[in-house]
Amino acid sequence: MISVNDFKTGLTIVVEHDIFTVLDFQHVKPGKGAAFVRSKLKNLRNGNTVERTFRAGENVGRAHIDNREMQYLYASGDEYTFMDTETYDQFALSHEQLKWELNFLKENMNIKILSYQGEILGINLPKSVDLKVIETEPGIKGNTAQGALKGAKVETGLMVQVPLFINEGDVLTVDTEDGRYISRAQS
Repeated sequence: MISVNDFKTGLTIVVEHDIFTVLDFQHVKPGKGAAFVRSKLKNLRNGNTVERTFRAGENVGRAHIDNREMQYLYASGDEYTFMDTETYDQFALSHEQLKWELNFLKENMNIKILSYQGEILGINLPKSVDLKVIETEPGIKGNTAQGALKGAKVETGLMVQVPLFINEGDVLTVDTEDGRYISRAQS
């Protein structure tokens, strides 16, 4: 058990049989009444974000999440197959479990699988990935407005807003948090 007074960003907790990670928290001491902790939590089972208020000093369960190194192998229909890099065990996750992450997954990519007491909760992507541009409009000469952007489709199907100088075949570094362009990848 852990006190809500000890909340830290990234802490994983169990509340009413669901597993959450603490995204944000704020200790509030009103002039009248008891102190409380206002928190923003992400449900690791379904990805929903909720705001929840706890009484100061209230205890919640601590969730110990396992991070195992895995390799993404291939997609087959609605299933995505991964392999444990130590034991070579294979298992599949559904499209529903990997909605956002599919924008960044490439075959043979190493990632971390999050699990709680044997239940697979999802995957943990690196902060950024390198993806090849497969479709974009050519940059028009003379169209040099400061900060002008255009759409580019990368190999995973994700649409990314990129500067005008990016062409088909270029490899981009893309942020996995929000899918934004960071830079051209180093060759």
